[in-house]
Amino acid sequence: MKKLILLFVLILFSAEFIYGIPAFARKYRMSCQTCHAPFPKLKPYGDEFAGNGFRLSDQEAPRYYINTGDDDLSLIRELPLAVRLEGYTTYNMNNSDKFDFTAPYILKLLSGGELSNKISYYFYFFFSERGEVAGIEDAFLMYNDLFGYDLDIYLGQFQVSDPLFKRELRLTLEDYSIYKAKPGYAKAALTYDRGLMITYGAPSGTDIILEILNGNGIGEANNLKIFDDDKYKNVLLRISQDVNDNLRLGAFGYYGNDEIEDDFGYNFTNEFYSWGADFTLSYEQIWELNVQYLYRNDKQATYFNNDIETQGGMAELIFSPRGDESKWYGVALFNWIDSEWNPLDYKTVTLSIGHLLNRNIRLIGECTYNIKNEFAQFSLGIISAF
Repeated sequence: MKKLILLFVLILFSAEFIYGIPAFARKYRMSCQTCHAPFPKLKPYGDEFAGNGFRLSDQEAPRYYINTGDDDLSLIRELPLAVRLEGYTTYNMNNSDKFDFTAPYILKLLSGGELSNKISYYFYFFFSERGEVAGIEDAFLMYNDLFGYDLDIYLGQFQVSDPLFKRELRLTLEDYSIYKAKPGYAKAALTYDRGLMITYGAPSGTDIILEILNGNGIGEANNLKIFDDDKYKNVLLRISQDVNDNLRLGAFGYYGNDEIEDDFGYNFTNEFYSWGADFTLSYEQIWELNVQYLYRNDKQATYFNNDIETQGGMAELIFSPRGDESKWYGVALFNWIDSEWNPLDYKTVTLSIGHLLNRNIRLIGECTYNIKNEFAQFSLGIISAF
């Protein structure tokens, strides 16, 4: 315990000398607080900014292109880059009874912005994720406001769950576990995949999202330079509705097929469907409650197992005592998975406390208790973006 306290003091001391401004804040000369509270969690204004192709709807963007004399050529004057670096010290991770320096835990390079008045891009590259070079995860092109409507098209790699709750923007080290759940040899989950996403925002506050996906993640292409390893495409439909300024309701359905060859040489096709419901309840940027329920049925995720049912969800409560001016915040997160494929069973409670040393530097202390296996793990860390 003395070692943990000493390390925490060293982190506090060293972090005071770190300073940086992420790419979009540099471009628009505004504080990270304009879009985040705390980073990387998006405020409604930041969510609108991202959905508008990284453009501010209430002001003209700075001149950001080289004048080539060709009105049909848009060349960015400077490539916008940002870095996210985070590291932790952990005790008893996964019931290992070990004290570990998990730093750097994440090091990634981010870039995004406008390529023209309608087309934008975004990507990030993991130089290190849990000690390995993970490569590119999010990477897409976006066409904004097709036909003059709030209709956007994304093509590339993204998380299937992005229209639900964005895993990349959570405040805890503990993940939203239900989005990663897939039984047996099933390939499709609600994490990263390649495909097409179409979003439409109606004036009534209704959002409709359609995703058409390969359904097998973001692995390498085969010898034929084909990324999809079967003849099927998966489809997700998402609808959400703003009831008022404090309440949003949502539901989705996901359907697809996998052609599978297991470790024993058996070949079979798994048909699956999933559906879920969720809501967000907030109050004055002080309290926010996010709740997700998900059900999944896999017809044949292994050669010998039929109709595997999986259900679960998460509940997340975020408390910021002074709204977006808060230096301190707290998060309580409950994860739950109950599956007929027993290795998926999971149930945890997490308490996390964070403190902003700067708008783009925060400390985190977190404890996660695994209810199923009856053990606790502890983490202290620092997260920076510049």
